[in-house]
Amino acid sequence: MAEITLYNYEMDEGSYRVRLLLSMLGLAHRTSAVDMFPGKEETKPAMLALNPLGTMPVLTDGDLVLRGSEAILAYLAKAYDQARRWLPEDAANFGLTMMWLHFSATALAPAVAARLQSLFDTPGDEAAQRASARKAFRVMDDHMTLRHFDGFEWFVGNGQTLADLTLFPSFALSRDYGIDHDDYPALRRWQRRFRAIDGFRTMPGIPDYHRF
Repeated sequence: MAEITLYNYEMDEGSYRVRLLLSMLGLAHRTSAVDMFPGKEETKPAMLALNPLGTMPVLTDGDLVLRGSEAILAYLAKAYDQARRWLPEDAANFGLTMMWLHFSATALAPAVAARLQSLFDTPGDEAAQRASARKAFRVMDDHMTLRHFDGFEWFVGNGQTLADLTLFPSFALSRDYGIDHDDYPALRRWQRRFRAIDGFRTMPGIPDYHRF
């Protein structure tokens, strides 16, 4: 098996998503630290040679180079999840999982931006970013409220998928910029269940305990 390398910044939400899946799959890998803040190392020639977009994360597996957490997560699940748990083979659940991956990349982008602004004073309209983040979390909470009424504990199907994994960090880290989790009871219940998955690991901003 070729060596998997994750080019990683500890405080980067996308990098954390990949670290989570690598851990939950029990995959041997190495990490290469990239100084995003303040160094902006992802925009320097060495990293641009791997990813001309100058974004994080980047993963290599042998000669394969992938950029973007959604593509990386889908690849790892397809290549290494023998149980086919994280990326369902059933067409409907596959489509729903991909729908939430897209939601993570688009509707949750303001949540990612709001956190970076709070931590690193990046540019942007703080009020608009927080309002958009709350709107996205309301969509998620309403979805999980209905799922719980129907007896389901996960975003898609009967078990955890990449939908849960990609959505978890944005909500879990939203306290960094003042989002009150008490406003989202269904997500708090779902979050507790997600944290109990074998291989779960925390990151700065996500406390290492199970009370919320």
